[in-house]
Amino acid sequence: MDMLIGNGTVITLGENNRIIPRGAVLIKGNTIADIGTTSRLTRRGGYKTYVDARGMLIMPGMINCHMHLYSTFARGLSPKPPPPRTFVQILERMWWPLDLALNEEDILYSALIPLIACIKNGTTMVIDHHESQGFQMGSLELLAKALKKTGVRGSLCLGISDRYGKGEEGVEENVEFIEKVENKKDDMVTALFGLHAAFTVKNGTLRKAVEEADRLGVGFHTHCAEDKADETQSMARYKMRVVNRLYEFGVLGPKSIAVHCVHIDKREMELLRKTGTAVVHNPQSNMNNAVGVAPVLEMMKRGITVGLGTDGMTTRMFDEVRVANILHKLADKDPRVAFAESCEMLLGNNAAIVNRYLSKPVGVIEKGALADIIVVDYTPPTPLNTDTFLGHFLFGICDAHVDSTIINGKILMKNGKLTMLNEQEIAKKSRKLAEEFWKRF
Repeated sequence: MDMLIGNGTVITLGENNRIIPRGAVLIKGNTIADIGTTSRLTRRGGYKTYVDARGMLIMPGMINCHMHLYSTFARGLSPKPPPPRTFVQILERMWWPLDLALNEEDILYSALIPLIACIKNGTTMVIDHHESQGFQMGSLELLAKALKKTGVRGSLCLGISDRYGKGEEGVEENVEFIEKVENKKDDMVTALFGLHAAFTVKNGTLRKAVEEADRLGVGFHTHCAEDKADETQSMARYKMRVVNRLYEFGVLGPKSIAVHCVHIDKREMELLRKTGTAVVHNPQSNMNNAVGVAPVLEMMKRGITVGLGTDGMTTRMFDEVRVANILHKLADKDPRVAFAESCEMLLGNNAAIVNRYLSKPVGVIEKGALADIIVVDYTPPTPLNTDTFLGHFLFGICDAHVDSTIINGKILMKNGKLTMLNEQEIAKKSRKLAEEFWKRF
C-alpha cells in the first residue's frame, strides 16, 4: 500500500535522531520512501492512502527483544501448591507444568491475545522464546500463523530442554522451522535457535544444537543466569559457570541473545563482550520473580549491547523502559544513573539487535527502512526537540495512548480501532480454551 502519514511531528530515532514539526512519512509498499514536511510530500504525491496524524507524534514502532507468547493462559492461574518461595519452585510449580499442558489450539490463542495487545500498545516486533514440552513438533508454525494473522513482525524459536527427555525433539523442531523460514526469506517471520535455561540442557543435546545452528547459520536465543540457582546447578552438573559453558560449546556470538544475565560475573561479561553476544534485560520480570538486579549498566560500560524485553510480563515497552530507569536508580541509590541507558536499551539497542536478522532496518524512520510506524497521542507541554526528547519520552510519551499502528506498510490499528481483527471473538475462544487448559493443569 502506498501511503502518506502526515500532519504530525515526526521523530526518526536512529543515530541522528531528527524531529520534524508538521512532518510526514511516505511509504511505498512495505518500505519508507521519503521523510519531510507534510507540505512537501503532499506536493510530491505518489500515494493512494492518507493517514492524518492530527498533530500527534509519528515515530518508529517499539521492539520487544524477549517475549513469551505462550504464557497467556497463566493469567488468573495459581501455581501448584504450596506457594513457591524460590524461582526454581516457580518454574517447577507454574511454568514447567504449564508448558507441558499446552495443546495445539492453546498455543495459537496464547499467541493471538498478546499479539493483539502488541498492536494496541505500539509494539511492532517481538523476539519470542517459546516453550511447549507437551506439543513441540509444529509449535513454531502455529506461532508463525499467529504472526501472519495479526500482522505483527516476529522472530521465533523453541527453547530446547531435556527436563522431560525431549531435547532431541526440540532440536528437530528448531531445525525444521528455521529451514522453512530460510527458504521463504520473509522479514515478517525470522528464526533463532532456542535454548531453555542451560542447566536443563544436557551436553549431548547442546552439542547437537550447536552443530545444527552452525550448519544453518543462525544464532541462539537463551535464558542465562536468571537466578543464582542457574549458576550453582551449572557448576554442580557441568563444572562450569553458565556463560563459560555456553562459550565453550560455541553458543555465543554476534547472532545470539543471552537473556537476563542477572548473576554473571566480570569474566562472563568479558566473554559476552568478546563474542559480540547481545544481552536482553527484563526488569519487571526480574523484580516479579525476586531474582535480583541485572548489572546491565556495568555491561553497557564494557561495550555489551543490552536490549530490553518483557519476558511475557507485558506487551507495552513504554512500561518496561520506565521500570528499567527507576529500578537501577534505586539499586544504585543514585538518581543520576539509568536515564539515558534505559532509553538507549529500548530506542537504540533493540533495533540494533533485531537488525542483525533483517534485510532492511526497523526501529528508525529513514529511507529504505521497513515501514513499522506508530502514531502516539502526545501533546508536548514544553519545547520538544532533540535535546529534550528523552525527557519527553520517559515522562510523557510513555504515558500516552497509541492512536495508530502500521506494520510492514499495513494499517493494523487506526484511531484506536483494530482494522483486521475481531478482538472480542478471539478473546471469547481463548477463554473457552483456557477453561479446559486449567482443568488439565
